Amino acid sequence: MFQLLKNRDFLLSLSIVLGLVAGGGAKWTRDLVIPALAVVMTVSVMGIPGSIFRSPQALIMPTVIGLIFNYGIHGGTVLALSRLFIQEEALRAGFVIVTAVPPAVAVIPFSILLKGDGPFSLIATVGCYLGALILMPVITFGLLGSGYADEGKLVWIMIELILGPLLVSRWLRYSGWSNRVEPYKGTVTNWGFFLVTYTIVGLNRSVFLNQPWSILPVFLVALVAIFLLGFLIEKIGRLLGVDPAKRISLILLGTHKNTGLGAGLALTLFNERTALPATVSTVFMIVYVIWLSLRQRRQHKKNPAANEFAEKFIFHRVFKKVPGFRRKPF
Repeated sequence: MFQLLKNRDFLLSLSIVLGLVAGGGAKWTRDLVIPALAVVMTVSVMGIPGSIFRSPQALIMPTVIGLIFNYGIHGGTVLALSRLFIQEEALRAGFVIVTAVPPAVAVIPFSILLKGDGPFSLIATVGCYLGALILMPVITFGLLGSGYADEGKLVWIMIELILGPLLVSRWLRYSGWSNRVEPYKGTVTNWGFFLVTYTIVGLNRSVFLNQPWSILPVFLVALVAIFLLGFLIEKIGRLLGVDPAKRISLILLGTHKNTGLGAGLALTLFNERTALPATVSTVFMIVYVIWLSLRQRRQHKKNPAANEFAEKFIFHRVFKKVPGFRRKPF
């Protein structure tokens, strides 16, 4: 039972069930969403070595590719589908927020677990987060208009959820506290997303239970933008002869957004209805990664202990291949 309470998939499922059955508590947890996400973001990027920023040239190509796949291909697909299938302005705004946020930090460990190109995923993700400091406000206000959201609030949220965690994570590595926090990183991350998902589902409980048909278009957009888009990226990658490991990384970059950040941003800037697209996308992303993992196990007959090994040791092996990596933390 104790292990279940640390399992990401179990906690996500539990948060959805509790949100539907006992969603009344969401009004009390609503104000905890942003602080919880700030903590999650901090521990998530804590493992990224500061030395990666000392080699700007090594960041350029993976960053450009990451931006193309995460913002261009995935973001463009989400926006096009939402314009096509979504009529409600609040839900459309929610998909704009999903488009504006950077890729999920989980792209990095998922790349390793699925035998992708770890160093490439690492650099591309970091580059996208730096790019998000500019792209998030540009996309949000460019597509929604400055009168649709509070500009000052958006800037403050970006400081809280991107710039702040990056700076705090550097301090944790420099001070040595990262070694003490590391054993709890997975648990903190999983429970942070549990809180976010429970809150969004709880706040929209009546919609899920009484008007499920009203959000069917949201499910359709999320399904196509993750499963179908992932399928197309893989097939085109095969036709073009892209290396299998690089192909996995491109699939993850092209289908995974930081929907936890998106949900928190939407909830703070707008309302719980606007946060629905990010929440629904979270569910589909988790299901998609589970599906990729099961498919790969069938194909390669993976060692059952591989996932546990990867969680504990793989980051060091990946970082050693990153240009400019040093053992000394920064």
